[in-house]
Amino acid sequence: MKTTTLALAAMSASLLALGAPAAAHAETACADLVKTVLPHAEVTKAVSEKVGEMAVCKVSVTSRPTKDSDIRMELWIPEGAAWNGKFVQVGNGGFAGTIPRVSFNAPVKAGYAVAGTDDGHQDPVGTNASWALGHPEKVVDFGWRAVKETTDASKALIVAQKGAKASRSYFAGCSDGGREALMSAQRYPNDFDGIVAGAPANYMSQLFGLSAYQQQLMTKPGGYLGPAQRELLQKTSLAECGGEAFIRDPMSCHFDPRKLACKAGQTPKPGEEGGCLSAPQVATATALYQGRKDKTGKIAFPGYSPGAESANGSWNAWITGPNADLNQKAAGPSFSSNAFKYFGFQDPNFDYLKMDMGAQFDIAHARMAPIIDSADPNLAAFKKHGGKLIQYHGWNDPAIPPRSSVVYYEDVRKTMGDTGGFYKLYLIPGMLHCAGGVGPSNVDWVAELDGWVNGKAAPGELIAKGGPGQAPGGPASQVLCPFPGVAKKTGESWACAVPMKNVPMKKKG
Repeated sequence: MKTTTLALAAMSASLLALGAPAAAHAETACADLVKTVLPHAEVTKAVSEKVGEMAVCKVSVTSRPTKDSDIRMELWIPEGAAWNGKFVQVGNGGFAGTIPRVSFNAPVKAGYAVAGTDDGHQDPVGTNASWALGHPEKVVDFGWRAVKETTDASKALIVAQKGAKASRSYFAGCSDGGREALMSAQRYPNDFDGIVAGAPANYMSQLFGLSAYQQQLMTKPGGYLGPAQRELLQKTSLAECGGEAFIRDPMSCHFDPRKLACKAGQTPKPGEEGGCLSAPQVATATALYQGRKDKTGKIAFPGYSPGAESANGSWNAWITGPNADLNQKAAGPSFSSNAFKYFGFQDPNFDYLKMDMGAQFDIAHARMAPIIDSADPNLAAFKKHGGKLIQYHGWNDPAIPPRSSVVYYEDVRKTMGDTGGFYKLYLIPGMLHCAGGVGPSNVDWVAELDGWVNGKAAPGELIAKGGPGQAPGGPASQVLCPFPGVAKKTGESWACAVPMKNVPMKKKG
Protein backbone atom coordinates (compact mmCIF):
# COMPACT_ATOMS: atom_id res chain seq x y z
CA MET A 1 0.00 0.00 0.00
CA LYS A 2 1.38 3.42 -0.95
CA THR A 3 0.79 5.18 2.35
CA THR A 4 2.45 8.43 1.33
CA THR A 5 0.52 8.99 -1.90
CA LEU A 6 -2.61 10.43 -0.30
CA ALA A 7 -0.75 13.11 1.63
CA LEU A 8 1.37 14.11 -1.36
CA ALA A 9 -1.56 14.20 -3.78
CA ALA A 10 -3.51 16.34 -1.32
CA MET A 11 -0.71 18.89 -1.23
CA SER A 12 -0.56 18.96 -5.04
CA ALA A 13 -4.24 19.88 -5.14
CA SER A 14 -3.73 22.78 -2.72
CA LEU A 15 -0.69 24.37 -4.35
CA LEU A 16 -2.45 26.46 -6.98
CA ALA A 17 -1.73 29.99 -5.78
CA LEU A 18 -1.10 32.29 -8.73
CA GLY A 19 1.22 35.24 -8.49
CA ALA A 20 2.17 38.02 -10.85
CA PRO A 21 5.02 36.95 -13.12
CA ALA A 22 8.37 38.24 -11.94
CA ALA A 23 10.29 40.67 -14.06
CA ALA A 24 12.69 39.00 -16.44
CA HIS A 25 16.24 38.50 -15.15
CA ALA A 26 19.47 37.74 -16.93
CA GLU A 27 19.33 34.05 -16.19
CA THR A 28 22.09 31.53 -15.94
CA ALA A 29 21.57 28.71 -18.42
CA CYS A 30 20.00 25.74 -16.69
CA ALA A 31 22.78 23.32 -17.65
CA ASP A 32 25.38 25.65 -16.12
CA LEU A 33 23.89 25.19 -12.64
CA VAL A 34 25.96 22.00 -12.33
CA LYS A 35 28.89 24.35 -11.72
CA THR A 36 27.24 25.91 -8.66
CA VAL A 37 29.30 25.46 -5.51
CA LEU A 38 27.26 24.46 -2.48
CA PRO A 39 28.41 23.61 1.07
CA HIS A 40 28.86 19.80 1.44
CA ALA A 41 26.60 19.28 -1.58
CA GLU A 42 26.86 18.94 -5.32
CA VAL A 43 24.55 19.51 -8.23
CA THR A 44 24.41 16.16 -10.00
CA LYS A 45 22.08 17.14 -12.83
CA ALA A 46 20.50 20.26 -14.32
CA VAL A 47 18.29 19.94 -17.39
CA SER A 48 15.60 22.03 -19.04
CA GLU A 49 12.38 20.08 -19.63
CA LYS A 50 8.78 20.87 -20.48
CA VAL A 51 6.08 20.73 -17.81
CA GLY A 52 2.97 21.26 -19.85
CA GLU A 53 3.79 24.19 -22.09
CA MET A 54 6.32 25.63 -19.65
CA ALA A 55 10.10 25.25 -19.78
CA VAL A 56 11.35 24.22 -16.35
CA CYS A 57 14.92 23.89 -15.10
CA LYS A 58 15.07 20.65 -13.11
CA VAL A 59 18.01 20.49 -10.73
CA SER A 60 19.11 17.40 -8.78
CA VAL A 61 21.32 17.78 -5.71
CA THR A 62 22.98 15.38 -3.28
CA SER A 63 23.94 16.76 0.11
CA ARG A 64 26.26 15.07 2.61
CA PRO A 65 26.45 17.20 5.78
CA THR A 66 27.83 14.15 7.65
CA LYS A 67 29.83 11.11 6.53
CA ASP A 68 26.69 8.97 6.81
CA SER A 69 24.36 11.42 5.06
CA ASP A 70 23.01 10.91 1.55
CA ILE A 71 20.28 13.51 1.11
CA ARG A 72 18.72 13.65 -2.35
CA MET A 73 16.68 16.67 -3.39
CA GLU A 74 15.21 18.25 -6.49
CA LEU A 75 14.41 21.82 -7.40
CA TRP A 76 12.22 22.82 -10.34
CA ILE A 77 12.49 26.43 -11.50
CA PRO A 78 10.17 27.89 -14.18
CA GLU A 79 12.33 29.51 -16.81
CA GLY A 80 12.05 33.10 -17.96
CA ALA A 81 9.02 35.21 -17.08
CA ALA A 82 7.01 32.08 -16.17
CA TRP A 83 8.50 32.29 -12.68
CA ASN A 84 6.22 34.19 -10.30
CA GLY A 85 9.16 35.17 -8.14
CA LYS A 86 8.23 32.81 -5.29
CA PHE A 87 9.43 29.53 -3.83
CA VAL A 88 7.49 26.62 -2.29
CA GLN A 89 9.13 23.70 -0.53
CA VAL A 90 6.85 20.68 -0.23
CA GLY A 91 6.89 18.11 2.54
CA ASN A 92 7.07 14.35 2.34
CA GLY A 93 4.87 11.58 3.78
CA GLY A 94 5.39 8.52 5.95
CA PHE A 95 9.06 7.75 6.50
CA ALA A 96 9.77 9.32 3.08
CA GLY A 97 12.50 7.59 1.04
CA THR A 98 11.57 9.13 -2.30
CA ILE A 99 11.45 12.71 -3.56
CA PRO A 100 7.76 13.81 -3.56
CA ARG A 101 7.61 14.79 -7.23
CA VAL A 102 3.85 14.16 -7.31
CA SER A 103 3.56 17.43 -5.37
CA PHE A 104 5.71 19.42 -7.82
CA ASN A 105 3.46 19.78 -10.87
CA ALA A 106 0.72 22.00 -9.49
CA PRO A 107 2.93 24.66 -7.91
CA VAL A 108 5.38 24.80 -10.82
CA LYS A 109 2.48 25.27 -13.25
CA ALA A 110 1.33 28.15 -11.04
CA GLY A 111 4.76 29.75 -11.49
CA TYR A 112 6.50 28.71 -8.28
CA ALA A 113 9.97 27.33 -7.97
CA VAL A 114 9.38 24.12 -6.01
CA ALA A 115 11.66 21.75 -4.12
CA GLY A 116 11.45 18.54 -2.11
CA THR A 117 13.69 15.89 -0.57
CA ASP A 118 13.73 12.15 0.13
CA ASP A 119 14.68 13.03 3.74
CA GLY A 120 18.09 11.41 3.49
CA HIS A 121 17.49 7.79 2.50
CA GLN A 122 16.27 5.87 -0.53
CA ASP A 123 13.40 3.41 -0.01
CA PRO A 124 10.19 3.10 -2.03
CA VAL A 125 8.31 1.62 0.95
CA GLY A 126 7.21 4.56 3.04
CA THR A 127 6.44 2.50 6.15
CA ASN A 128 9.91 0.92 6.30
CA ALA A 129 12.53 2.33 8.66
CA SER A 130 15.19 -0.40 8.45
CA TRP A 131 17.49 2.18 6.84
CA ALA A 132 17.90 3.66 10.34
CA LEU A 133 19.53 0.52 11.78
CA GLY A 134 23.08 1.51 12.73
CA HIS A 135 22.68 4.92 11.08
CA PRO A 136 21.89 7.56 13.71
CA GLU A 137 22.81 10.42 11.40
CA LYS A 138 20.19 9.25 8.91
CA VAL A 139 17.57 9.49 11.65
CA VAL A 140 18.64 13.10 12.20
CA ASP A 141 18.47 13.71 8.46
CA PHE A 142 14.92 12.35 8.46
CA GLY A 143 13.98 14.25 11.60
CA TRP A 144 14.90 17.72 10.42
CA ARG A 145 18.27 18.12 8.69
CA ALA A 146 17.26 17.05 5.16
CA VAL A 147 14.51 19.66 5.07
CA LYS A 148 16.93 22.40 6.17
CA GLU A 149 19.57 21.28 3.66
CA THR A 150 16.95 21.43 0.90
CA THR A 151 15.83 24.90 1.93
CA ASP A 152 19.34 26.34 1.90
CA ALA A 153 20.46 24.66 -1.32
CA SER A 154 17.25 25.59 -3.16
CA LYS A 155 17.46 29.24 -2.20
CA ALA A 156 21.09 29.39 -3.31
CA LEU A 157 20.30 27.74 -6.64
CA ILE A 158 17.40 30.11 -7.31
CA VAL A 159 19.79 33.03 -6.87
CA ALA A 160 22.36 31.33 -9.08
CA GLN A 161 19.82 30.78 -11.85
CA LYS A 162 17.69 33.92 -11.58
CA GLY A 163 20.15 36.44 -10.23
CA ALA A 164 17.68 37.34 -7.48
CA LYS A 165 16.21 35.87 -4.32
CA ALA A 166 12.65 34.60 -4.23
CA SER A 167 10.34 37.38 -3.08
CA ARG A 168 8.41 34.93 -0.90
CA SER A 169 9.28 31.50 0.48
CA TYR A 170 6.65 29.03 1.67
CA PHE A 171 6.54 25.50 3.06
CA ALA A 172 3.54 23.23 2.52
CA GLY A 173 3.15 19.66 3.68
CA CYS A 174 0.69 17.16 5.10
CA SER A 175 1.19 14.22 7.48
CA ASP A 176 4.96 13.84 7.89
CA GLY A 177 5.10 16.94 5.72
CA GLY A 178 2.99 18.71 8.34
CA ARG A 179 5.51 17.63 10.97
CA GLU A 180 8.27 19.04 8.78
CA ALA A 181 6.30 22.26 8.37
CA LEU A 182 6.04 22.85 12.12
CA MET A 183 9.65 21.75 12.56
CA SER A 184 10.70 24.52 10.21
CA ALA A 185 8.66 27.12 12.10
CA GLN A 186 10.18 26.01 15.41
CA ARG A 187 13.83 25.33 14.51
CA TYR A 188 14.35 27.75 11.62
CA PRO A 189 11.76 30.51 12.05
CA ASN A 190 13.36 32.84 9.51
CA ASP A 191 13.39 30.39 6.61
CA PHE A 192 9.79 30.80 5.43
CA ASP A 193 7.34 33.68 5.15
CA GLY A 194 4.39 31.33 5.40
CA ILE A 195 3.74 27.70 6.27
CA VAL A 196 0.88 25.28 5.63
CA ALA A 197 0.89 22.35 8.06
CA GLY A 198 -1.69 19.71 7.19
CA ALA A 199 -2.55 16.87 9.60
CA PRO A 200 0.87 17.21 11.22
CA ALA A 201 2.52 14.18 12.80
CA ASN A 202 4.36 16.62 15.05
CA TYR A 203 3.96 14.41 18.13
CA MET A 204 5.39 11.55 16.10
CA SER A 205 6.89 9.56 18.98
CA GLN A 206 3.62 9.80 20.91
CA LEU A 207 1.73 8.72 17.80
CA PHE A 208 3.78 5.53 17.67
CA GLY A 209 3.00 4.94 21.34
CA LEU A 210 -0.72 5.41 20.71
CA SER A 211 -0.66 2.80 17.96
CA ALA A 212 1.28 0.35 20.14
CA TYR A 213 -1.21 0.73 23.00
CA GLN A 214 -4.23 0.30 20.72
CA GLN A 215 -2.77 -2.62 18.79
CA GLN A 216 -1.89 -4.45 21.99
CA LEU A 217 -5.59 -4.40 22.86
CA MET A 218 -6.75 -5.22 19.34
CA THR A 219 -4.54 -8.32 19.10
CA LYS A 220 -5.76 -9.76 22.39
CA PRO A 221 -8.16 -12.72 22.03
CA GLY A 222 -11.51 -11.39 20.86
CA GLY A 223 -10.31 -7.78 20.64
CA TYR A 224 -10.23 -7.34 16.86
CA LEU A 225 -12.80 -5.03 15.26
CA GLY A 226 -13.90 -6.57 11.98
CA PRO A 227 -15.99 -5.04 9.18
CA ALA A 228 -19.29 -5.69 10.99
CA GLN A 229 -18.06 -4.10 14.21
CA ARG A 230 -16.72 -1.07 12.37
CA GLU A 231 -20.02 -0.70 10.54
CA LEU A 232 -21.94 -0.84 13.82
CA LEU A 233 -19.70 1.80 15.39
CA GLN A 234 -20.03 4.15 12.42
CA LYS A 235 -23.80 3.71 12.08
CA THR A 236 -24.38 4.33 15.78
CA SER A 237 -22.04 7.29 16.12
CA LEU A 238 -23.48 9.05 13.07
CA ALA A 239 -27.02 8.52 14.35
CA GLU A 240 -26.15 9.92 17.78
CA CYS A 241 -24.17 12.91 16.51
CA GLY A 242 -26.36 14.68 14.00
CA GLY A 243 -27.72 11.95 11.74
CA GLU A 244 -25.90 13.17 8.62
CA ALA A 245 -23.33 11.51 6.37
CA PHE A 246 -20.57 12.89 8.62
CA ILE A 247 -20.39 14.55 12.02
CA ARG A 248 -20.46 18.33 11.69
CA ASP A 249 -19.31 19.18 15.22
CA PRO A 250 -17.18 16.38 16.69
CA MET A 251 -16.20 18.46 19.73
CA SER A 252 -19.81 18.30 20.93
CA CYS A 253 -20.17 14.59 20.10
CA HIS A 254 -19.54 12.31 23.07
CA PHE A 255 -20.07 8.87 21.58
CA ASP A 256 -19.31 6.05 24.01
CA PRO A 257 -18.86 2.55 22.53
CA ARG A 258 -19.50 0.98 25.93
CA LYS A 259 -23.24 1.38 25.34
CA LEU A 260 -22.88 -1.22 22.57
CA ALA A 261 -21.58 -3.87 24.98
CA CYS A 262 -23.40 -7.19 24.75
CA LYS A 263 -25.83 -7.82 27.59
CA ALA A 264 -26.17 -11.13 29.39
CA GLY A 265 -27.24 -13.79 26.91
CA GLN A 266 -26.63 -11.53 23.90
CA THR A 267 -24.15 -12.61 21.24
CA PRO A 268 -22.05 -10.12 19.25
CA LYS A 269 -23.59 -10.07 15.79
CA PRO A 270 -23.02 -6.48 14.68
CA GLY A 271 -24.72 -5.50 11.47
CA GLU A 272 -27.93 -7.15 12.56
CA GLU A 273 -30.73 -5.60 14.59
CA GLY A 274 -29.52 -5.43 18.19
CA GLY A 275 -25.84 -5.99 17.31
CA CYS A 276 -23.34 -5.59 20.10
CA LEU A 277 -19.65 -5.69 21.00
CA SER A 278 -17.91 -8.26 23.17
CA ALA A 279 -16.01 -7.04 26.23
CA PRO A 280 -12.60 -7.22 24.45
CA GLN A 281 -14.04 -5.34 21.45
CA VAL A 282 -15.42 -2.64 23.74
CA ALA A 283 -11.96 -2.28 25.28
CA THR A 284 -10.39 -1.87 21.84
CA ALA A 285 -12.98 0.63 20.62
CA THR A 286 -12.73 2.66 23.82
CA ALA A 287 -8.95 2.87 23.46
CA LEU A 288 -9.27 3.95 19.83
CA TYR A 289 -11.55 6.85 20.75
CA GLN A 290 -10.09 7.87 24.11
CA GLY A 291 -6.41 7.54 23.29
CA ARG A 292 -3.51 6.37 25.41
CA LYS A 293 -3.58 6.92 29.16
CA ASP A 294 -0.56 7.42 31.36
CA LYS A 295 0.05 5.61 34.65
CA THR A 296 -2.10 8.15 36.50
CA GLY A 297 -5.08 7.49 34.25
CA LYS A 298 -4.86 10.80 32.38
CA ILE A 299 -4.98 10.93 28.59
CA ALA A 300 -1.37 11.09 27.41
CA PHE A 301 -2.30 11.32 23.74
CA PRO A 302 -5.78 11.67 22.23
CA GLY A 303 -7.59 9.06 20.18
CA TYR A 304 -9.57 9.15 16.95
CA SER A 305 -12.92 10.78 16.27
CA PRO A 306 -16.05 8.75 15.44
CA GLY A 307 -18.04 8.77 12.23
CA ALA A 308 -15.89 7.05 9.56
CA GLU A 309 -14.99 3.71 11.14
CA SER A 310 -16.14 1.62 8.16
CA ALA A 311 -15.35 4.09 5.39
CA ASN A 312 -12.97 2.85 2.72
CA GLY A 313 -9.50 4.24 3.27
CA SER A 314 -10.19 4.86 6.94
CA TRP A 315 -9.73 2.35 9.77
CA ASN A 316 -9.34 -0.53 7.30
CA ALA A 317 -6.30 1.18 5.75
CA TRP A 318 -4.68 2.67 8.83
CA ILE A 319 -5.74 0.85 12.00
CA THR A 320 -7.48 -2.51 11.62
CA GLY A 321 -6.51 -3.72 8.18
CA PRO A 322 -9.31 -5.26 6.09
CA ASN A 323 -9.42 -8.36 8.32
CA ALA A 324 -7.70 -9.89 11.35
CA ASP A 325 -5.12 -11.76 9.27
CA LEU A 326 -3.95 -8.52 7.65
CA ASN A 327 -4.27 -6.34 10.74
CA GLN A 328 -0.53 -5.76 11.17
CA LYS A 329 -0.17 -4.85 7.49
CA ALA A 330 -2.24 -1.70 8.03
CA ALA A 331 -0.28 1.53 7.83
CA GLY A 332 -0.47 2.49 11.50
CA PRO A 333 0.85 -0.81 12.88
CA SER A 334 3.54 -0.88 10.19
CA PHE A 335 4.78 2.59 11.10
CA SER A 336 4.72 1.92 14.82
CA SER A 337 6.44 -1.46 14.62
CA ASN A 338 9.22 -0.04 12.44
CA ALA A 339 9.66 3.02 14.65
CA PHE A 340 10.27 1.03 17.81
CA LYS A 341 12.52 -1.48 16.04
CA TYR A 342 14.75 1.03 14.31
CA PHE A 343 14.32 4.44 15.99
CA GLY A 344 13.58 3.46 19.56
CA PHE A 345 15.61 0.32 20.22
CA GLN A 346 17.83 -0.38 17.17
CA ASP A 347 16.63 -4.01 17.32
CA PRO A 348 14.97 -5.54 14.23
CA ASN A 349 13.54 -8.30 16.41
CA PHE A 350 11.80 -5.97 18.86
CA ASP A 351 8.08 -6.74 19.22
CA TYR A 352 6.08 -3.60 19.97
CA LEU A 353 3.02 -5.72 20.77
CA LYS A 354 4.87 -6.94 23.87
CA MET A 355 6.30 -3.56 24.83
CA ASP A 356 5.73 -2.26 28.34
CA MET A 357 3.82 0.97 27.85
CA GLY A 358 5.38 2.43 31.00
CA ALA A 359 9.14 2.45 31.46
CA GLN A 360 9.98 0.77 28.16
CA PHE A 361 7.93 3.22 26.11
CA ASP A 362 9.45 6.10 28.08
CA ILE A 363 12.92 4.96 27.03
CA ALA A 364 11.98 4.89 23.35
CA HIS A 365 10.15 8.20 23.60
CA ALA A 366 13.17 9.88 25.19
CA ARG A 367 15.35 8.67 22.31
CA MET A 368 12.97 9.62 19.50
CA ALA A 369 11.22 12.82 20.55
CA PRO A 370 14.19 15.25 20.49
CA ILE A 371 14.90 14.30 16.88
CA ILE A 372 11.57 13.57 15.18
CA ASP A 373 8.96 15.50 17.19
CA SER A 374 8.08 19.12 16.43
CA ALA A 375 6.06 19.90 19.55
CA ASP A 376 7.62 23.19 20.74
CA PRO A 377 4.71 25.63 21.29
CA ASN A 378 6.92 28.73 21.38
CA LEU A 379 6.58 30.26 17.93
CA ALA A 380 7.61 33.74 19.04
CA ALA A 381 10.59 33.92 16.66
CA PHE A 382 8.45 32.83 13.71
CA LYS A 383 5.85 35.44 14.60
CA LYS A 384 8.56 38.13 14.99
CA HIS A 385 9.84 37.23 11.53
CA GLY A 386 6.37 38.03 10.20
CA GLY A 387 5.57 34.41 9.43
CA LYS A 388 2.02 33.16 8.92
CA LEU A 389 0.91 29.62 9.75
CA ILE A 390 -2.19 27.78 8.54
CA GLN A 391 -2.80 24.35 10.06
CA TYR A 392 -5.59 22.04 8.92
CA HIS A 393 -6.73 18.56 9.92
CA GLY A 394 -9.56 16.23 8.91
CA TRP A 395 -11.91 15.35 11.76
CA ASN A 396 -12.06 11.74 10.54
CA ASP A 397 -8.31 11.32 10.07
CA PRO A 398 -7.55 7.62 10.82
CA ALA A 399 -3.78 8.14 10.74
CA ILE A 400 -3.17 11.09 13.07
CA PRO A 401 -5.82 11.99 15.67
CA PRO A 402 -7.27 15.42 14.85
CA ARG A 403 -7.41 16.32 18.52
CA SER A 404 -3.60 16.31 18.50
CA SER A 405 -3.85 19.46 16.37
CA VAL A 406 -6.16 20.95 18.98
CA VAL A 407 -3.59 20.06 21.66
CA TYR A 408 -0.83 21.88 19.78
CA TYR A 409 -3.02 24.89 19.02
CA GLU A 410 -3.98 25.24 22.67
CA ASP A 411 -0.36 24.78 23.78
CA VAL A 412 0.69 27.64 21.50
CA ARG A 413 -2.10 29.84 22.87
CA LYS A 414 -1.12 29.04 26.45
CA THR A 415 2.48 29.90 25.64
CA MET A 416 1.94 33.01 23.53
CA GLY A 417 -1.56 34.30 24.20
CA ASP A 418 -3.76 35.32 21.27
CA THR A 419 -2.43 33.80 18.04
CA GLY A 420 -5.02 35.08 15.58
CA GLY A 421 -2.60 37.49 13.94
CA PHE A 422 -0.31 34.77 12.65
CA TYR A 423 -1.76 31.28 13.26
CA LYS A 424 -5.05 29.72 12.12
CA LEU A 425 -6.28 26.16 12.65
CA TYR A 426 -9.03 24.59 10.54
CA LEU A 427 -10.63 21.27 11.44
CA ILE A 428 -12.50 19.74 8.50
CA PRO A 429 -15.60 17.65 9.27
CA GLY A 430 -15.79 14.38 7.35
CA MET A 431 -12.25 14.51 5.92
CA LEU A 432 -9.89 11.54 6.23
CA HIS A 433 -6.07 11.71 6.21
CA CYS A 434 -5.00 14.81 4.27
CA ALA A 435 -7.83 14.33 1.75
CA GLY A 436 -10.82 12.18 0.94
CA GLY A 437 -13.85 11.23 2.99
CA VAL A 438 -17.50 12.24 2.73
CA GLY A 439 -16.92 15.80 3.86
CA PRO A 440 -15.90 18.35 1.21
CA SER A 441 -12.26 19.22 1.83
CA ASN A 442 -10.75 20.88 -1.24
CA VAL A 443 -9.23 24.25 -0.28
CA ASP A 444 -6.35 26.03 -1.99
CA TRP A 445 -4.39 26.47 1.22
CA VAL A 446 -1.34 28.02 -0.42
CA ALA A 447 -3.50 30.64 -2.14
CA GLU A 448 -4.99 31.54 1.25
CA LEU A 449 -1.51 31.68 2.76
CA ASP A 450 -0.08 33.76 -0.10
CA GLY A 451 -2.86 36.32 0.19
CA TRP A 452 -2.41 36.58 3.96
CA VAL A 453 1.37 36.97 3.74
CA ASN A 454 0.98 39.65 1.09
CA GLY A 455 -1.32 41.90 3.06
CA LYS A 456 -4.81 40.53 2.65
CA ALA A 457 -7.00 39.91 5.67
CA ALA A 458 -6.34 36.82 7.72
CA PRO A 459 -8.29 33.78 6.53
CA GLY A 460 -11.68 33.51 8.16
CA GLU A 461 -14.72 31.59 7.02
CA LEU A 462 -13.74 29.42 4.04
CA ILE A 463 -15.64 27.23 1.60
CA ALA A 464 -14.32 23.71 1.07
CA LYS A 465 -15.48 22.08 -2.14
CA GLY A 466 -16.16 18.45 -2.86
CA GLY A 467 -15.41 16.79 -6.15
CA PRO A 468 -12.21 14.81 -6.82
CA GLY A 469 -11.35 12.52 -3.92
CA GLN A 470 -14.67 12.95 -2.13
CA ALA A 471 -16.55 9.83 -1.12
CA PRO A 472 -20.18 9.49 -2.28
CA GLY A 473 -22.97 10.78 -0.07
CA GLY A 474 -21.62 14.17 0.99
CA PRO A 475 -22.63 17.71 0.02
CA ALA A 476 -20.96 19.70 -2.75
CA SER A 477 -19.39 22.12 -0.29
CA GLN A 478 -19.18 23.05 3.37
CA VAL A 479 -18.23 26.06 5.46
CA LEU A 480 -14.95 25.80 7.38
CA CYS A 481 -14.25 27.94 10.43
CA PRO A 482 -11.04 28.91 12.18
CA PHE A 483 -10.88 26.94 15.42
CA PRO A 484 -12.66 27.11 17.83
CA GLY A 485 -15.40 28.21 15.47
CA VAL A 486 -17.97 25.69 14.22
CA ALA A 487 -20.27 25.96 11.21
CA LYS A 488 -23.91 26.24 12.30
CA LYS A 489 -26.99 26.18 10.09
CA THR A 490 -29.60 28.91 10.32
CA GLY A 491 -32.44 28.42 7.90
CA GLU A 492 -30.81 27.37 4.64
CA SER A 493 -27.40 28.93 5.22
CA TRP A 494 -24.31 28.00 7.22
CA ALA A 495 -22.08 30.41 9.13
CA CYS A 496 -19.32 30.22 11.71
CA ALA A 497 -20.14 30.47 15.38
CA VAL A 498 -17.77 30.31 18.36
CA PRO A 499 -18.91 28.14 21.28
CA MET A 500 -19.58 30.21 24.39
CA LYS A 501 -16.95 28.43 26.44
CA ASN A 502 -14.21 29.61 24.06
CA VAL A 503 -13.56 33.21 25.11
CA PRO A 504 -10.64 35.25 23.75
CA MET A 505 -7.43 34.90 25.73
CA LYS A 506 -5.62 37.94 27.03
CA LYS A 507 -2.30 38.57 25.39
CA LYS A 508 0.70 37.83 27.59
CA GLY A 509 3.06 40.63 28.43
